[in-house]
Amino acid sequence: MAEQPSDILIVDDTPANLKLLSGMLVQRGYKARPVPNGALALQAIQSKPPELILLDINMPGMNGYEVCRRLKASEQYRDIPVIFLSALGETEDKLRAFEAGGVDYISKPFHFEEVDARISTHLKLRRLQRDLEDHNRRLSELVQKQVKEISDSHLATIFALAKLAESRDEDTGAHLFRVRKYCRALAIHLARENVGGRVIDEPFVENLFFSSALHDIGKVSIPDAILLKKGPLTAEEWAVMKTHTTLGALTLEAVLESHPENDMLRMGKEIARSHHERWDGTGYPQGLAGEEIPLPARIFAMADQYDALRSTRPYKRGFTHEETVRIIVEGDGRTMPHHWDPAILAAFRALEPEFLDIWTRFQE
Repeated sequence: MAEQPSDILIVDDTPANLKLLSGMLVQRGYKARPVPNGALALQAIQSKPPELILLDINMPGMNGYEVCRRLKASEQYRDIPVIFLSALGETEDKLRAFEAGGVDYISKPFHFEEVDARISTHLKLRRLQRDLEDHNRRLSELVQKQVKEISDSHLATIFALAKLAESRDEDTGAHLFRVRKYCRALAIHLARENVGGRVIDEPFVENLFFSSALHDIGKVSIPDAILLKKGPLTAEEWAVMKTHTTLGALTLEAVLESHPENDMLRMGKEIARSHHERWDGTGYPQGLAGEEIPLPARIFAMADQYDALRSTRPYKRGFTHEETVRIIVEGDGRTMPHHWDPAILAAFRALEPEFLDIWTRFQE
């Protein structure tokens, strides 16, 4: 396919100049569009943007400086090169032209060889600029794709490690899938209601979704004799079991020393340490109360409690959705309403159908 001729807009209030420049440009293989004033020039640009503009300065109504300023104020048209072509030859006039956004200035009377050379140069520069922009855009897309692939592989590795930790206990990979979906639903609801004591934005929700898998990473350090014991734990054994919270947090803290800007790991550390804390201060390991407990841990605690009550274990049956809601809302001795952040408890009540749907769809 033959290359289309470059489209040049010529703006000059002198008909003789328009005719002369148009004829010369056409002879050199350009497409020339002559207009006699600034207002018509702006209309012509909006109708079909040219590749370059030759612009006179002294014109009735709107002078060339104003035309150029309006053009450069538009994000759509600001990159069109403007060459001023004027009888004004003072240095101050040329400076005003460049300040308005012109890329070049040719004084009248002109030699067409000079005009042609300047046009050719600036068209080449514009094409190189476009090629560079296209290259940068493609490079940016490639980098984003590679970053996503790396991020996805890291997240998959983290989830695999978390699943490995869960496999030593009674929980399963399906538990990890479900709790992170409960967490996302709760966080989105809290953001919509503007509650929770912390800014909940899209990065918060996504970090919570992925970091929730790290909640029991500390269980890899708990001896099998305690972790897999079928009967009730002794007081000494229970004290060891509770250390999985601090052990998990310390593990993630060590990783954070090498990656201090990783918000997901930081949130994972909060959840690992504090997901057994309770709103009324009766939890562990630090006995935190109220908003002393990090919000991600408060959200996860509710998600984890619902899933634990629903799940069947060798030492207990799985409760129905209705029984689980009643236990969380009314209490059963071990689980009480005052264990939960009131805003999160309200969010759970509002999201009961969604919790049931997640449980139903994501089984073992």
